[in-house]
Amino acid sequence: MNRDTSEYTPRYLELYESGELKQRLLRLEERMAECDLCPRKCGVNRLINDSGGYCHSGNAPIVAAVCEHLGEEPAISGDNGSGTVFFSNCNLRCAFCQNHQISQDYENQQKNQTDCQTLARQIVDLQNTKGVHNINFVSPSHFVPQMLRTLIEAIPMGLRVPVVYNTNAYDSLETLYELDGVVDIYLPDLKFANNEWARQISGCKDYVSHARAAIREMFRQVGRVRYNAEGIAERGLIVRHLILPDDLAGSKESLRWIADLSTEITVSLMAQYYPCHRALDMPPLARTISVAEYRTTINMLDILGIENGWLQEPDAKDYYIPDFQRNGHPFISY
Repeated sequence: MNRDTSEYTPRYLELYESGELKQRLLRLEERMAECDLCPRKCGVNRLINDSGGYCHSGNAPIVAAVCEHLGEEPAISGDNGSGTVFFSNCNLRCAFCQNHQISQDYENQQKNQTDCQTLARQIVDLQNTKGVHNINFVSPSHFVPQMLRTLIEAIPMGLRVPVVYNTNAYDSLETLYELDGVVDIYLPDLKFANNEWARQISGCKDYVSHARAAIREMFRQVGRVRYNAEGIAERGLIVRHLILPDDLAGSKESLRWIADLSTEITVSLMAQYYPCHRALDMPPLARTISVAEYRTTINMLDILGIENGWLQEPDAKDYYIPDFQRNGHPFISY
């Protein structure tokens, strides 16, 4: 573990002081007029709140929940939790999405529209009252300008903790370039190694090339994970990968690709898959993974020399089931 006892200062503070953060925001907002923030490049004018694009999102941020989250990787959640912002809607259509209540129920999510100043107050409150270790933007690909505007509002209020970009990895390189120095920790989920399965399961026929290019750029920006003296991540890349039944995720190939990029990359191998949403009607996905599938995949880590990261046990799936329709915290174990 690469620990550093010196005090870490997020680079977004320097970008804010220099005015560069504002310039990046303006460039991103300009692109919303013919939206090309993610690889979908829908071209709708989101500045006038046109929600006709793939993500069904306009100009205002749509946020389903803002809370401390103890269920992320140990170096992200720590003891105090990760200050998590769950953006609604998504640029994928995963059949097995655990968050489908907020990612694919577009009409119902309109009630969760907010503004960046309100969101800024919420995340600063999590920092100051809950002591969260970071601010964790979940599914941010279609809300990157709103994310930056929230940071610009929050910094004068005292925001000082690292920023986590928690993504499905279907990200635009042009958008990621604007995040260089803004994001401290990239947390992409490398979902597939085969575009045909990505198309059938997540509605995305060009996922693999975009996701791999995005993760390569993320690694260029932040490198391997740096931890503080308490073992909390302050900067770096953590790649998640969810094992699917029948190796539909292409786990072996994805892990091999990660190792080719660098065996120093931290990998979070997840076994929490359970059939929900539309996956219940798709026979290959209508079951949990087997012990043999789990063991075969974790053995690949040793074969490839990937030593940094975490292995999730198969019985962890019950802990991570969120319910965004209940009052209060969306995670049932809290």
